[in-house]
Amino acid sequence: MAARLLWLAVAACLPLAVGAAVPGFDGGHTKLRWLGSSYPDDSAYREVFGDVADDEYADLRLKFSGSYQKLSMHVDYQLIAQWGDSLDLPGDSNSLLLLPPSLPDDDQRWWDLTDTISDNQSRGAVQRLDRLNVGYTGDNAVLRVGRQAVSWGNGLIYNPVDFYNPFNPAAVDTEYKLGEDMVYGQYLLGSGSDWQGVVVQRRDREGRATSEQRTTALKFHSFGLDAEYDLLLAENFNEFIAGLGGVSNVGEAVLRGDITLTDARDGWVTSLVANWSWSWVWGGYNATVVLEYYYNGFGLAEDDYTPENILADRDLAQRLERGELYTIGRHHMAGSMLVELAPLVNVTTNLFANLEDGSALTLVVLEWDLAQNWQFLASAAVPLGSSGTEFGGIDTGIDDLTLAVGPSLLAQLAWYF
Repeated sequence: MAARLLWLAVAACLPLAVGAAVPGFDGGHTKLRWLGSSYPDDSAYREVFGDVADDEYADLRLKFSGSYQKLSMHVDYQLIAQWGDSLDLPGDSNSLLLLPPSLPDDDQRWWDLTDTISDNQSRGAVQRLDRLNVGYTGDNAVLRVGRQAVSWGNGLIYNPVDFYNPFNPAAVDTEYKLGEDMVYGQYLLGSGSDWQGVVVQRRDREGRATSEQRTTALKFHSFGLDAEYDLLLAENFNEFIAGLGGVSNVGEAVLRGDITLTDARDGWVTSLVANWSWSWVWGGYNATVVLEYYYNGFGLAEDDYTPENILADRDLAQRLERGELYTIGRHHMAGSMLVELAPLVNVTTNLFANLEDGSALTLVVLEWDLAQNWQFLASAAVPLGSSGTEFGGIDTGIDDLTLAVGPSLLAQLAWYF
């Protein structure tokens, strides 16, 4: 309890002290989050955490920026603390959408910009730089070097094109991606089309920054036939990827999609995503609906859902571990409906479904802007499905235990300054 009170004091006072003393201070936020997760009787996690796991998180972000003519610099400092039961889960434990993430680290990033302050079974704290980049912005070109975040692709929930730094599809707070160490460039053509390129460098488990740990990608974005389209060529961990995507209006709705071909270890693998979105006024309330189909070419057949088969499939296992994928099945359908109950209150209902085994995850999110610079987020997640399914809990093969997770609740309060 003393550590939590100390964190709250630091989070409240540090922004004011920094803002008054450091040139280039550009605001930031403090977020306090609570997560409660339950585990059914047949869950292997129950033997570790009991029937309920309780976790609290605190996140302080301080942003700094400066510019001189066409040059700029951005730095984001983070101080993150976690208390509770799930701190010792492995870093890839959230790969099935259902378990909480652990504290971030830079063990395999190019630059080690994370300092561990505390790390034990019940609490941990790190301070880190989540953004550290310098940039040049010309009339037609942009170049940024350093830790930053870039998002590609037309998937609104699943995103096979964003293979170097994707969001977890079930993430509730998507305000900031974790930064990656990269070189990013963009060149704008006179027609409005543009070229974008990224080079992301990482390190292997031995700390070596080799070409095998690198992602190099080039994307061309253009317009034609009343639509937008993307062409992609990339090399990711020494595997060649080609991609094609597009966006088009169909009446009042929007169609988007991407398809990728990967020259993987066992041959060419196809993945694709296609979605339809539509916004309208429903009974006096603004509403937006999204339907999305996702084919995971690296997924397992329905009857292969066991930890042994996941680990045996190196293409799938490595992508889960690296955070490139968050599903183990092949065919998925996702839906999302946002309703604006009031100008400052939104409710979003989400459904993630495995079409092969019939399991699903429902997620309801409340977003409420309480006052100027204050926001409250809350969510409830309920997995649906029988034992042996992706969301119902895959079999471990040990004493009839599964990797099942029950309903969970999340609450987060954010203050922006």
